[in-house]
Amino acid sequence: MTDVAEIWAYLSEGPLLWLTATLAAFLCADAVSERLNRAPLAHPVALSVAILAAALALTDTSFETYFEGAQFVHFMLGPATVALALPILDQRARAAKAAIPLICALFVGSVVAVTVALGGGAALGGGIEALTALAPKSATAPVAMGVAERLGGSPTLTAVLVILTGMIGAVAGPAALTAARVKSPQARGVALGVAAHGIGAARAFQESRAAGAFAGLGMGLNALLTALLAPLLLSFFL
Repeated sequence: MTDVAEIWAYLSEGPLLWLTATLAAFLCADAVSERLNRAPLAHPVALSVAILAAALALTDTSFETYFEGAQFVHFMLGPATVALALPILDQRARAAKAAIPLICALFVGSVVAVTVALGGGAALGGGIEALTALAPKSATAPVAMGVAERLGGSPTLTAVLVILTGMIGAVAGPAALTAARVKSPQARGVALGVAAHGIGAARAFQESRAAGAFAGLGMGLNALLTALLAPLLLSFFL
């Protein structure tokens, strides 16, 4: 047992271990999700987070140690976001025809997302740091963390809120849209992209390529609009 503990202590300090653990957790979570016919509650990201959180808790590993290895995955968020331009390019004709409804939906969605987050945080007695972290939570992670840091908030807290927002949107969003009888893949995609950023876009791609493309478009434009609106609305609440 002593030898095992020493080996683990050595391996746990190496960045490759936690990078491998992150990839393995996602592959396992994706396999489970596929086995359950992509049920909303079995979203791969949510399952991956649960697996990794349990692993860190059981091994008493700090987040800092984990992130030394997983930061490569974090770095890939940027290129992965940019890569969404490819399916959007394929849908450019549809996007041009739906430009006015798209712009209206985007503006309303962005304003409502920031306002509801700040209003809820203020009503619950959140301080400046909490409100600053909440303001950009519906934008994709790289943008949201950058906005929060520029506003003087905690990028780490914002990252947690972004992930929670994405998981809730990806799990509850499709069911809510179906209950509202929203059948258009373009409308469903934009809604998921604006409300749940990258995780919502990944969920939209499971429905169709068109829904995924419009989710990526909604996510990208929402990130830009949130970066402009969040500081203005935050100053109003403060």
